[in-house]
Amino acid sequence: MICRKTYRKYLLVLLGISLLVLGVYDYFRERALIPDSYTQTEGGAGPETPGFPVTAQIQESVTKASYDSRNGSSYRISYRYLGVIPLKETNVQVTPKTTVTPGGIPIGIYMETDGVMVIGTGKVTGRDGLNYEPAFRLVQAGDYIRSVNGVEIREKEKLIESVEENGSEKLVLGIERSGRTFEIRLQAADTENGYRLGIWVRDNTQGIGTLTFLTENGKFGALGHGINDSDTGELLKISEGKLYDTTVAEIHRGEPGNPGQVAGLIRYRNNLICGQIQENTEAGIFGEGTERLGDKLDGEAVEVGYKQEITEGEAWVRSGINGEMRDYRIAIEEVKRNASDVNKGMILRVTDPELLALTGGIIQGMSGSPIIQNGKLIGAVTHVFVNDPTKGYGIFVEEMLSHVS
Repeated sequence: MICRKTYRKYLLVLLGISLLVLGVYDYFRERALIPDSYTQTEGGAGPETPGFPVTAQIQESVTKASYDSRNGSSYRISYRYLGVIPLKETNVQVTPKTTVTPGGIPIGIYMETDGVMVIGTGKVTGRDGLNYEPAFRLVQAGDYIRSVNGVEIREKEKLIESVEENGSEKLVLGIERSGRTFEIRLQAADTENGYRLGIWVRDNTQGIGTLTFLTENGKFGALGHGINDSDTGELLKISEGKLYDTTVAEIHRGEPGNPGQVAGLIRYRNNLICGQIQENTEAGIFGEGTERLGDKLDGEAVEVGYKQEITEGEAWVRSGINGEMRDYRIAIEEVKRNASDVNKGMILRVTDPELLALTGGIIQGMSGSPIIQNGKLIGAVTHVFVNDPTKGYGIFVEEMLSHVS
């Protein structure tokens, strides 16, 4: 009898633990299914309310923001598990139906950094034959030099000139590091080539990408990801930048382990400027297009599709990489509506035989190519899988539009 009671207790404990584990699993499964944020078009339906065991309640106190054609209104939905346990809160942004003109054209990019960016430090050889490292442990990669002896500088040529004029005297550099500003004092080394700080710097960058969209009021979005410094890996802070017409000169096909790329010709002439870059963000580059940019896009405006509308299956990527604007067939294999990385909201695969023959899939320079599904612009290509160039990531277009006013 005692053994039977002990056995029953053991079974009850085991059952309780199993139910608890299943409950915890179901809790986090349901939580993952609920979007972190949701964009609702004016007059459209909001997020679907899950069934049992999840309940939802709209927080009316957040709906007080008045609607306007630019920002819309917003509200919050509070979800509970079994009607009691807090599960998640979703912010819902209500916006008017938005139309944009898809891009797909290659663009030349030139940007100037906001200050002189440090990419590293090193030793220099003085006139006496000894090695010196004036900036050792004072300056580090990713810093921005803002001033010399209190005088603002923006170009590396001005930095070199200021150091040379200062000679052997100690000078003061104004530094910005991770949003914090401070000053350092150091002394340049006297070398055969002049006075040197042993600091390697950059004040501009350039390259080729793809335009994603142009709005009705002439704002553009491109790339779908930010431009990072090639040496430090950090997002570049820019003071200004320009888009230029570019000509695709050569296409290097992608292969497993060896991503391909677009080789282009950019002519930095004022009459070839087609946009002013105002922002470099994790979601792409943004700014004001010129009339020239609008003339280059001959397609019709399409409605924007938000992430809740995206489905796995057939879609299209628009590209003018071969000199002719075309929509190429792709397959969306996974939609990550709660992705932590803004640039990796979708996983896609190129299936169009013509694009595969031309590029091998996704190659460098195609970043920003518009993704279209069911006649709506839903996102842009961002990155390629190094070991499988037929596959890559995409960003949701709403992430890009959040940077356009």
